Parts: sequence; structure tokens; C-alpha cells
Amino acid sequence: MSILYDLVSENELEDAHRIESRGYPEDEAGSLETFKYRQSQAPELFLGAFLPGPDDTGRSLIGFVCSTLSPDTTLTHESMSKHVPGSKSVCIHSVCVAPEHRRKHVALDLLKEYVRRLEEAGQYDRILLIAHEELRPLYEKAGFDFVGRSAVVHGARPWFEMRKDLSSTGSAPPSNPSGQAQGQALPAGLWEALERSSRRTGPVARLLTSFPHAVKEVIDSDSSGGSPTNKYDLLCPRLGCGSVILKAGVAQWVERASVQLEPSGSTIPDCLGALPAPPATAQWWLVTPNAMVFENIGFSRPVQTAGGTKLKLLACAECDLGPLGWSEEGGSEFWLACNRVGYRA
Repeated sequence: MSILYDLVSENELEDAHRIESRGYPEDEAGSLETFKYRQSQAPELFLGAFLPGPDDTGRSLIGFVCSTLSPDTTLTHESMSKHVPGSKSVCIHSVCVAPEHRRKHVALDLLKEYVRRLEEAGQYDRILLIAHEELRPLYEKAGFDFVGRSAVVHGARPWFEMRKDLSSTGSAPPSNPSGQAQGQALPAGLWEALERSSRRTGPVARLLTSFPHAVKEVIDSDSSGGSPTNKYDLLCPRLGCGSVILKAGVAQWVERASVQLEPSGSTIPDCLGALPAPPATAQWWLVTPNAMVFENIGFSRPVQTAGGTKLKLLACAECDLGPLGWSEEGGSEFWLACNRVGYRA
């Protein structure tokens, strides 16, 4: 099979998006608008694999890789949400091949071609990506190193970060369990400082019940958007975790009908507030438009309600405490109970 590698044009974005929609679950696939943004901002980083048409007329897209640039050296929600021209980190958003052309080495060959072009460009220091665990062997064959579990949340399944340093010119250095730099000494006190930093605990979360005026003290009514927003960072309420779930000013405060998040009579941790039985109202933080705005969140498998709606329950991605809230499967609204998150106040 003869494959042509070339940049994906604006006119071919709908073909690329169709491949994406067939290759990823609904809660992971990028939108056509997102594709247009990436191609308009970084067209040189949107590479396609094409089958030439008959007599070399026309071409058919069968796979693609698309990226943007970031100054960060690891992937975060922020580094994956915007393109910063002139930056040194190439952040891969998607590697996707049409289903009928999989298991033919198309993805691996496309990745190798992509890496080759970036190395020849001489403008970049590294390539970063996140992948599900089962795809780790593919990226390792393309020269990527496994970094570990990523803090990025996109869809229901966990992601793992992988990295390829373009500035590296040889095999990886031998392992060094002591952590001491080989060939030179660490500056005095640096290793001890790093050890102290690694032992730091997360922030301590204040529960809603600790505020004398309850929710009135944790909303910011003067936000520019008009609707009250969260005045403080929202944290995992579990003592000893305190992982940051959402930054201040991101969620809207809403009073709406309660939702039954666990079976009647079940025991919940003391740090999770009780929710009234529907149809009584409860206090919620509404997060939109997608899960990428969270700093840290985990999702359960879809749970079918008595009314037939499928819900995904939200939990802390660090310690699995939950449920903290809910979202409808495939929806763009995420609801956190005000009394089931902590506050960095």
C-alpha cells in the first residue's frame, strides 16, 4: 500500500473529523470547530496519511496526527487548550487512523514520519502526548518514553503521558537510582530541598459546614459573567488528599432539584454532605462546557436512572472519593454538590 504524507488542508478537515468520530468515544472525540482551530493556528503540525487516487488524481485521507505548541514541559489542561506560537513543546492532540486501515502499520509509520519532520525542522525540543494504557506499546515503538499517569481528564478513562525528547542524540542514559547527577555534583542542599518538596501535603479543604453562613460565604456575586461563581478553589474534601478539582471563578452557583447519587440507606464518608431526596432542591456548582476545564476529576461508568437517563458520577481522580456530583452521559454540563467539595479558603 503506497501512502502519501502531506499536511491536511482546510478543505480536508471534515474528512479528518469523520475519522476522529469513528475512532474515539463520544466523550473523547474532538469537535469540527476544534479541528478548524488547530489547523488554522498550527497547519504545519496537522499531518495526514493519504492514499493516492487513480492515475495520481486526488487523494483519500486515511489517518492523521494533529498538534499545537506550548511552552510547558508536561501536559496540562491549559497546555492542551491553546496554541502558543514559537513554543518548544509539540503537544499531540490526536493520532487516528480510519478503522478499515488499522493493523496495517499506518499509525506507526505516520508517527515515525511525523517525528522525522519535527526533528528536521530543528525548532522543537520535545513531543508530548497522552494515551490510554493499551496504546503504550505503539508509542514506545515510535520512540516515546512512558512518563506516568496524567492529571488531564478528558472522557471517562484515565490517560497516561508519554514523551519524546527531540534534543536527545543517543540512547537513554543508564539508570541512576540514587538520583545523583552523573559527572557533576548537585549544588549543596538541592537534593534535600527536593526531598522536602516531595513530602509536602496537599492543601487542607474547608468543608461547607465550617462556614457560618454556608454557601453565601463561598460564592462570588461580583463575577463579570453576572452569575455567582465559586469564590475559592474547589478541593477534594477528604482529609489528607485536598487535590484541586476546579479553580476559583470557573463554576456557576445554581439551586436546582436534588439528584439521588447513591442507593437509599447507604453510608457515605463524613466529609460528604447529605443531599435531600428529590424533588427537593440542593445547591450545585455547574461546570461547562466540557471536562477539560477541571483540574482533576474522575468519572464512573454510566448508571441508568429510574427515568432511563444515563448518568456518570463524579469523583476525585486522586483518591476516588465520591460521588461528588454527576453529569449526563455525553452531556456538556457537570454538576458538583456544594456540600460535597472542599474550599481553599
